Amino acid sequence: MKQIEFTDIEGIEVGHAQNMNAATGCTVVLCKDGATAGVDVRGGAPGTRETDLLNPVNMVQKIHAIMLAGGSAFGLDAAAGIMKYLEEMKIGFDVNVTFVPIVCGAVLFDLTIGDFKVRPDEEMGYQACLKAGKICPQGNIGAGTGATVGKILGMDRAMKSGLGSYALQIGDLKVGAMVAVNCLGDVIDPDTGEKLAGPVSDNGKTLADTEDIMIQTYAQKKNLFSGNTTIGVIATNAAFNKAQATKLASMAQNGYARTMRPAHTMVDGDAIFALSTGIVEADLSVVGLLAARVMERAIISAIKNTASLCGLKCYGDFLSPAHRV
Repeated sequence: MKQIEFTDIEGIEVGHAQNMNAATGCTVVLCKDGATAGVDVRGGAPGTRETDLLNPVNMVQKIHAIMLAGGSAFGLDAAAGIMKYLEEMKIGFDVNVTFVPIVCGAVLFDLTIGDFKVRPDEEMGYQACLKAGKICPQGNIGAGTGATVGKILGMDRAMKSGLGSYALQIGDLKVGAMVAVNCLGDVIDPDTGEKLAGPVSDNGKTLADTEDIMIQTYAQKKNLFSGNTTIGVIATNAAFNKAQATKLASMAQNGYARTMRPAHTMVDGDAIFALSTGIVEADLSVVGLLAARVMERAIISAIKNTASLCGLKCYGDFLSPAHRV
């Protein structure tokens, strides 16, 4: 088993576009030859596009792109640029007069960190496609540009997060994850138990515990809408049908649960897409456990590769383990 790049998976390209001043952006995962896909939406406040067609009972069997974006529901506009790019490339569902690309997507809430008037739009989605290739930068890029974590005490006590990726190869099998981490709670390394990110304590030097705060204030029905949802993609060269891809996305949610505490709350719109490029025969249970594992490491990579932005501290500002108690 060896670590590879997410884009080492056959048939997968990734592109990003962002506005650093406004702290928002979008990421596109292109599968120009088409890929079988599934989705698992487990959070209580999702913002998604074209997820119904991924239901195994529905007609469409292949998709051509997945979009991850900031901007809350406004950010869904970026998919129009991806559609435009793919149509120009004559990629999509052939309807005789043109090609209709199948673009699924999900958005996260980043309106409170930068300039809320600037959101991912058609032009940003198009630019992300133009930049797509086999390079895999991480941190403050694409959909992770305005991502934050640890927001239980408000945005002034939150930490900067970002976009991360991680992939593994075992023999001919490849499994990878890409994720924009924007959760309400803390991020934990399940291998060590170390807290990597969370709400900043009153002293500004240590991290508080989101679950403890929530338990202590259980009777307070707070409006915590302002800033959550972790959105990600699992890609594999294993050969799966739509039902199996849906199950793969479901199993990958274990990666969320192991690293984000709490995960899947009513104010987190947590969603994972799964892509199968259909090259290698593999057992779904094995690929599923690997999907959860690479998702864990992609989440951790997002935290560790992110820099401070808009006045919010990042992991690098708390490098001493004594700070993360």
